[in-house]
Amino acid sequence: MKQRWLIICMVFLAFMLVGCGQGEIKDATDWPIKDFTYKNQDNKNYGLKDLKGKIWVADFVFTSCEDVCLPMTANMIKLQELVKKEGIKNVEFVSFSVDPVVDSPEALKNYAAKFNVDFKNWNFLTGYTQQEIEQFALKNFKALVKKPEQEDQVIHGTDFYLIDQNGTIKKYYTGLDEVPFEEIIEDMKTLE
Repeated sequence: MKQRWLIICMVFLAFMLVGCGQGEIKDATDWPIKDFTYKNQDNKNYGLKDLKGKIWVADFVFTSCEDVCLPMTANMIKLQELVKKEGIKNVEFVSFSVDPVVDSPEALKNYAAKFNVDFKNWNFLTGYTQQEIEQFALKNFKALVKKPEQEDQVIHGTDFYLIDQNGTIKKYYTGLDEVPFEEIIEDMKTLE
C-alpha cells in the first residue's frame, strides 16, 4: 500500500513539474514583431536581433510629452528595479519614441538622464519617420500612434508590452495607473 501511494504521489509531482515548466502565460496575445533596427540614445543601431534570446518590455513615449510619459517612465523604472530585485536575468527595456523628428538620440538620452535611467538594459529608440513609427506600432503592437498636424503632442497608448525571447508579444498591461507589477514579474518568471 505504501509503494502504491508513493507511486501515485510521484506521478502527481511529475505532472506538476511538467506543467510548471511549459512557460504558459494566461491570456497570451502571441503577436510576432517584425524585424527592426533603429537608433538608440547613443546613436547606435539597435534592433530585434539585439533582443533575440531575451525577455523584454516595450512602451511608447516622447520627450516633450506633457502628461502620460512621465509617470509611464517612472513606472518602467520601478519595473526595472523589481526585475533586478527578483534576480530575473536577460531582461531588456525598450522605449520607442513616438515623436522621432523632435526626439534625437541626444534628446532621448537627456530625457532618460532626468530619471536616472539605468542604460545597462534599457534603450530609447528613434531614427525613423513619423509615418514609420505609426505603422510599426499599429502592425506589431496593435497600438495607435498619431501626431496631429500643427500639434506638438502625440496621441499614443500607455501600455507596457511583454515580449518573449523569440520576439513575440505575450501580453500587455497598463503602464500608467495601477500597473500590475506583480503580474508582470510572474509572467516574466514564466518565460525564464
